[in-house]
Amino acid sequence: MSTFDHVDVRVEQDYVGAVQIPADKLYGVNSVRGFDNLRVSPLTVAHYSAFRDAFAQCKWAAALANLDCGVIQDAQAEAIARACQSLIAGECDDSLIVDLLEGSGGTSTNMNFNEVIANRAQQLLGHVAGSYEVVHPNDHVNISQSTNDVYPAALKVATHAMLAGLIDEVRLLAQVFDAKATQFADILHLGRTCLQDAQPMRLGQLFSGYASLTHRLADELGAVREKLHTLPLGGTAIGTGFGAPKAYRAAVYQHLAKITGVAYQAPANPFDAMQNMDVFGRVSGELRTCAASLAKIAADLTKLSSGPVGGVGELKLPEAQAGSSIMPGKVNPVLPMSMIQLSFAVIGNDVAVAQAVQYGELEINHFEPVVASRVFDSITLLTQGIQRFREKCVAGIVADEARNLEHLTDSMAVATALVPQLGYANVSKLARQSVKEGRPLLEIMEESGLMTKAEAMAAIEQASYPVFGA
Repeated sequence: MSTFDHVDVRVEQDYVGAVQIPADKLYGVNSVRGFDNLRVSPLTVAHYSAFRDAFAQCKWAAALANLDCGVIQDAQAEAIARACQSLIAGECDDSLIVDLLEGSGGTSTNMNFNEVIANRAQQLLGHVAGSYEVVHPNDHVNISQSTNDVYPAALKVATHAMLAGLIDEVRLLAQVFDAKATQFADILHLGRTCLQDAQPMRLGQLFSGYASLTHRLADELGAVREKLHTLPLGGTAIGTGFGAPKAYRAAVYQHLAKITGVAYQAPANPFDAMQNMDVFGRVSGELRTCAASLAKIAADLTKLSSGPVGGVGELKLPEAQAGSSIMPGKVNPVLPMSMIQLSFAVIGNDVAVAQAVQYGELEINHFEPVVASRVFDSITLLTQGIQRFREKCVAGIVADEARNLEHLTDSMAVATALVPQLGYANVSKLARQSVKEGRPLLEIMEESGLMTKAEAMAAIEQASYPVFGA
C-alpha cells in the first residue's frame, strides 16, 4: 500500500490493493499507480498548459454530448463542465501527477484526468472526493470515450494551439529580416560560394533571402497545422464507435467547436484515425525543417560577424554577455549558437517521433506519450528560441559598410563584373596576377589602363543587382 506523508488521507482500492491518498488531492488510485510505476521524466501531464487544457476541453465537450444523448444527468454534465473549467484555470495542476512520458499508452494520463475531473465535480456538488457516488471517473467522465480516441484527440488539439504561438514568432522574425533587407539594401557585399570569394552582391539581398525563407517556414507550419483539424473522437477503442451512442460523435464535435473556437471534425475513416499518426510525422518534419533552416541562418551570422579582428567582421551582432571566463573582453555569438544548438534537439526529437509513428501496432498507436513529449518540446524550444534570437540578436544587427566594401574590392570576385566590358581573357590575366602578387584586382586593372577604378565600381554596382528585376 502506497503511503504519503500526510495526516489526512483517504483510501482507494483497486485489484492490486489499497492506496492512501492525501485528502486534499483530487487524483485517485489509477493516478497513483501510473505515478508509482511510470515516473521517468521530470514533467507531468500538467507541464504544458495547452495539453492540460486540450484534455479538459475534450472531456467538457464529451460531457455535453453525453447529456445530449441522455447518458448522464444535467447535474453531472454541469459539474463535469465546471470541473474542466477549473482544470483550464490551473486550479488542479498539483493533482495532475502522471508523467508526461508515461508508458501505458496514455491510459494513466486519461485516468488521471478522469479522476481529477470526477473528484472536482464531486466537490462542486457538495460531496467528498473519492466517494464517486454522483460523478464516477469511468462511468460519467469517461463515458462514450476511450483512451485510444481521447488521448490522440487532446494531443492534436494541444499541438494545434501551441503551433499558433510558434507561427507568430516565425512571422515576426521574417518581418525583422524584411526590415534588415531594406536597411542593408545599398551596401555592397562580397558573395561567397563554398566559403570562397564569388561575386558582388548587396548585403540586403542576403537578408532578403533569409526573409523569404522565414516567411515560407511560417506558411508551411500553418499548412501542417490545418491537418490537425481531424480528430478521432467517437472512435472509442478501435474505431467502431462501440461504447458511444450513435448521436454522440456529431454532438461532441459541435460542442468542441464551441468550446475551442476551432472547427474540429470527424475523420472520413475512423479506423485510419485510430491506427495512424502520420500527421505527427508531418508536424515534426516541419518543426525539424524550421529548426534546421534557422540554424543555417544562425551559422551564417556567426561567420559574418566573426572577429572582430581575425575574422570576417562584416556584421556586428549585439553584445549579449561576456564570452569567456578567462579571456577578458571576448564576446561570443551566443544567440546564433543557441539557435544552432536547439536545432540539434529538435532534429533528435523528430527521430523519436518518426520511430513512434512507425511502431504503432494494428488498431492503435500506444506510443503517443513520446510523440506528445517530443513535439511539445520542439515547439517550445523553437518558440522561445526564435523570440530571443529575434529580439536579442537579429533586430540589433549592424553592418560594417566599410569592411564589406573592402572585402569586395580587394577580392578577385569583382572579376566577373568586369568581363562584359574587358572580356574573359583580359580579366582572367588580371585575376591571376592579383592572386600571384597578393594585390587587389582593381588596383592592377587601373595600372593596366584598361579601366579606371570609378568605371570598375560602376560595373560592380550594376552587377550587384539581380537580372530578373528589383
